[in-house]
Amino acid sequence: MYNQITANKRKTAFLIGIFVAIVIALGWFLGSLADAGRSGVVLALTISAGMALISYYAGGRIALGVSGARPTAKSENPYLYRIVENLCITAGIPVPKIYVISDDAINAFATGRDPRHASIAVTSGALTKLENEELEGVVAHELSHIKNFDIRIMTVAIVLVGAIALLADWLLRIHVFGGGRDRDRGIHPAFLVVGLLLAILAPLFAQLIQLAVSRRREYLADASGALLTRFPEGLARALQKIGRDKSPMRRATSATAHLYIANPFNTKRFATFLSTHPPLEDRIKALRTMA
Repeated sequence: MYNQITANKRKTAFLIGIFVAIVIALGWFLGSLADAGRSGVVLALTISAGMALISYYAGGRIALGVSGARPTAKSENPYLYRIVENLCITAGIPVPKIYVISDDAINAFATGRDPRHASIAVTSGALTKLENEELEGVVAHELSHIKNFDIRIMTVAIVLVGAIALLADWLLRIHVFGGGRDRDRGIHPAFLVVGLLLAILAPLFAQLIQLAVSRRREYLADASGALLTRFPEGLARALQKIGRDKSPMRRATSATAHLYIANPFNTKRFATFLSTHPPLEDRIKALRTMA
């Protein structure tokens, strides 16, 4: 388990590095086309930082509101509170704010910016359909996202995808409306071709990298959650039940899909390779080989 955690952290850092490199490259080409020199890179990084700050402080509240989650009191759901509190003691993190989503589907997600400003939301379907060890595995998975700061990493990934799409659009517009002035700017045709290809393909690459980061995070949270409960089979059984429950969540969106423990949409809606989550079968297999 520890080896898997270490490997997933290393791969996630590498993928985030690729994100930043694409932002800088787009900024450089944007500055070259606009005769702004290094200002393009500065502009790209400034936009990314600004978007990150907004998402950092408001992203959690937005995700909870979009999902239809409502806060629940300890007197209303003592069973859920007891599981969360016990696992938080084991994990050594503060107890997050607890929400319930009124939906028959089995799912859950965590959000926030750090362990002291985090929230966990569980569907009513998970509370009624999962056995104690299974619900404990799901909650441990989400608390692992909080402890491992996945909630912050995924916010950064979302912001970088948006920044890359915005910069790529600007780059294409400057080239199109610039007409034949590219030669007058002294830009070598080869560099121009590279820049245009980057502008066209960057948003796609960024989306694929985001999916890869999300998938790495899920494997890491599975392993970390198993460390908390010392019972990987509990989460494995919960994932099996989620796989058999084919009904999609009513208020899930493509923007929040990566937050959930499993893809909240019907699997027919998205191809497996474009899913924000690795196949449930692969995750179950990995959990059952842990020792």
